[in-house]
Amino acid sequence: MDKNTIAGLVIIFLILIGFSYLTRPSKEQVAEMQRKQDSIARVDRLRAQELAAQQQAQKTPDNTTAANPLATKSDSIFVQNDTENKIITLENDKIKLHISTLGGRIVYVDLKEYRTHDSLPLVLWKNGETAFGMNFYARNQEINTEKFFFTPSTTETTLYAQGNEQVLSMRLYADSSRYLEYLYKLAPDSYMTDFSIITHNMGDVIASNSSFLTLFWGINMPQLEKSKDFENRYTGVYYKFSEDAVENMSLTSDEEETLPNKVQWIDFKQQFFSSILISEQPLSDVELKSNISKKDGYLKDAYAEIPLAYNGSANEQYNMQFFFGPNSYKVLKEYGDHLDLPDVINMGWKWIAWFNKYFVIPIFNFLENHTALNYGIIILLLTLIIKIILFPLTYKSYMSQARMRVLKPQVDEIAKKYPADKAMERQQATMKLYKQAGVNPMGGCLPMLIQMPILIALFYFFPGAIELRQQSFLWATDLASYDSIATLPFTIPFYGNHVSLFCLLMTATNIIYMIMNNKNQPQNDQMKGMQTMMYIMPIMFLFIFNSYSSGLSYYYFIATLITILQTWIIRKFVDDQKLLKQIELAKSKPVKKSKFQQRLEEMQRMQQQQQKRGKK
Repeated sequence: MDKNTIAGLVIIFLILIGFSYLTRPSKEQVAEMQRKQDSIARVDRLRAQELAAQQQAQKTPDNTTAANPLATKSDSIFVQNDTENKIITLENDKIKLHISTLGGRIVYVDLKEYRTHDSLPLVLWKNGETAFGMNFYARNQEINTEKFFFTPSTTETTLYAQGNEQVLSMRLYADSSRYLEYLYKLAPDSYMTDFSIITHNMGDVIASNSSFLTLFWGINMPQLEKSKDFENRYTGVYYKFSEDAVENMSLTSDEEETLPNKVQWIDFKQQFFSSILISEQPLSDVELKSNISKKDGYLKDAYAEIPLAYNGSANEQYNMQFFFGPNSYKVLKEYGDHLDLPDVINMGWKWIAWFNKYFVIPIFNFLENHTALNYGIIILLLTLIIKIILFPLTYKSYMSQARMRVLKPQVDEIAKKYPADKAMERQQATMKLYKQAGVNPMGGCLPMLIQMPILIALFYFFPGAIELRQQSFLWATDLASYDSIATLPFTIPFYGNHVSLFCLLMTATNIIYMIMNNKNQPQNDQMKGMQTMMYIMPIMFLFIFNSYSSGLSYYYFIATLITILQTWIIRKFVDDQKLLKQIELAKSKPVKKSKFQQRLEEMQRMQQQQQKRGKK
């Protein structure tokens, strides 16, 4: 490894330190966190006061009992004419919903265009694994609507939205003129379901001191992909603040949180599919929970409690929408670009996400839409396009290394002339040589640093690209998952119990590339140690990427293979002796010092003077 590479690694280290310093919480952010904690405490106090009011109401005799026979018995609060659970199917060409009369809620969601990794119907919600309903007080009782039978607006068992929107009403009657209604609307060929909650003349049924009704929603998110651990890394609870960016709860640990700011939507997101509840009116004081599931075949348990402001009016309506569909950037942009729905797809930090949004995805979609090629070939073409665009940087990096290589004997002569105790003079002489030769020691590192955001961006793109899901190429049956060619009878820590061939090929090409780069490098003890560390990195990637998307390993494999080919071709056309003559010719010409060089030399002179004074 030459000095410019070492300098590049040092710069990367300094960038990371600088990034952590710049991203530390400011005084305003600390104050904001404190404000959120105070808001949470305020919400807790308000709810405690409301609960105390409800308990006090239970102790107070109800004077309306004689006037209103609905309050005489708990089982007579709501009319329950039909106590048999019935399922009504609401579907179109994209989704199928089962809506139960018990609770009037959705108990089953099937995405008809997709299948699980083992070819079963892809079901986001299953009966017995979801919770959805309203909590409120009525006639001194706590009501959970899941326990009551709703009356459907139809006797049909299936409503198919084809050509026309299908509407299903589920009502929980107190009497013929008072009811709670869930209204579902499904349009043809749509992933979106309109959902409204309506209270009609419920002012004397719901407790008069209620200031809000609580909507609760919970789901046990099932495993849908081949690798549970890898899928779980991209599964969690996401939400969008009305005036802020999309955020998410922890994806690796249990978490419970109360959101003090207004929320536009909540997403129980899996790697490739989402269940998103979108509210027409922003939601306040939402409580969220996310737990890693301990059950086989499940990823996370998600739960939300959403207070809905209640005024006791004759008619109150809460308009919402459910999105049940794929985490496709194109689809999410179509359904909710103005709501930032595409941001549930993790494309990396903001400073690299733009590359995915405005470069990788458009090119990928263009190749997908205008060719009938296999997705493995599309990835190959995408890689070729990226490498062609980056070739000037690759060429510049190589030429900088070549100039440093042919100057190596002269640098060694300077090292002999100035012993180790004259490090400052040695550095000045070396810099003078580089300046005369027109060589920038950082010329090889800077192009590599410019390419780093692209490599990181693609690291995020491939695992989240639903287009690769269940697409085969060569021996890989699913480019969105690992490409196992052998199953081991044991599990290797951090590696797994399978062997991914694309991951092995990626590791092999990286090692070959490092051997090519290190072939002409100095072989002193220090450099040998550095080179050994560089060889360890591909081995580490072998463990990291073994369970990752095979499409990602395939991309890194062919990208490195193309880089090896480019390097080999450049070496064939670059003559070191001719390059050295060009450098010697450049040395004979006067060199104008830049302001930066002048400042650098001035700093070196000052340091040298301080060292001399220190010796005296």
